[in-house]
Amino acid sequence: MTIPAGAPFAALETPAALVDLDRLERNLTGMAAYASGHRLVLRPHIKTHKATAIAAAQLAHGAAGLTVATPAEARVMSTVGRDLLLAYPAVGPKLARLMALPGDVRLTVALDSARAVEELAAAARAAGRPVRVYVELDVGMHRVGVTAWDEAIALARLVAARAPLEYAGIAFYPGHIREAEGSQEAKLAALSTALGGAIEAVSRAGFAPGVVSGGSTPTVWHTHEIAGVTEFRPGTYVYNDRTTAEIGACAWDDCAFSVLATVVSTSVPGQAVIDAGAKALGREPMRGAEGEGWGALLDRPEVVVSRMSEEHGILDLSRTDWRPEVGEQVRVVPNHVCIVVHLNDVMYGVRDGAVANSWPVDARGRTQPAVAAGSAA
Repeated sequence: MTIPAGAPFAALETPAALVDLDRLERNLTGMAAYASGHRLVLRPHIKTHKATAIAAAQLAHGAAGLTVATPAEARVMSTVGRDLLLAYPAVGPKLARLMALPGDVRLTVALDSARAVEELAAAARAAGRPVRVYVELDVGMHRVGVTAWDEAIALARLVAARAPLEYAGIAFYPGHIREAEGSQEAKLAALSTALGGAIEAVSRAGFAPGVVSGGSTPTVWHTHEIAGVTEFRPGTYVYNDRTTAEIGACAWDDCAFSVLATVVSTSVPGQAVIDAGAKALGREPMRGAEGEGWGALLDRPEVVVSRMSEEHGILDLSRTDWRPEVGEQVRVVPNHVCIVVHLNDVMYGVRDGAVANSWPVDARGRTQPAVAAGSAA
């Protein structure tokens, strides 16, 4: 079945993932202008959209390269971008897929252990390809990254001694800063101090970073205030979501992504049931922001999805006079857009209340190999 361009939303089987094309363009243009204005290299993370169509648009708007989280994403994105950063320590079988990327792809990997360095170096030698390396620092997120700067120096030294690896710089992720706009100053100052100390330490040891790569959407408009940063990697900004709006990193009308759903029941007073539950909206609570529920209506943000099961979402109508009818369509802005996009095969681009185009979420999943045919016994 093909949906014709210009079709009304009613032509779509719900739940369906919608992207407002005008808001998308505004988000792309705004971030590109910020990067240019502050002389920062923009290397957006594709984890939010997972689509070559959107990656190509980001590159067309001035992004210097792309950031990915998995080798599968790298393979797909190599069809539109030739400068890829895997912002994830690659060990084990993942390395084979990385080394199979086209030879003209400029590959960079962020890592934080000697084991990762040695495995990457062995794979790169066997493949006969250079790989740039960022040494990952922990500056507050406490997820990955070395916490002592002498460890960063040791890793940089090891990378430099393991051709064809090339020490290219340092990376960090300030994901621990999720406070609302106007309340991030103390953590941003602490981050700058820690990062400045790291840069000074590795530079004094002879490993001055050519690139200092960091950044996230919650802190994105303050990236230029973080000492030493040369490259930033926002992801969520391209679509935005309820959490991003609640903390003030975007306006509500910057939310380009929503899930189109249909009201399927109004039998219980004070609520309406839509056909978008956890399998359409994810189940991630608001992070670093005030708010309840699992999403809010785009045109009525006071109406939240208060409860969910797998295929049912419960709209709380206690704060509105609106009473929907069965069959009525609504658009839900999810708490966290990245995980919701990953649940969809196709995005529908919309404009002026109609479907304008569509594109595949072609980097979703991990495209893992199957086991050769044989007995399961």
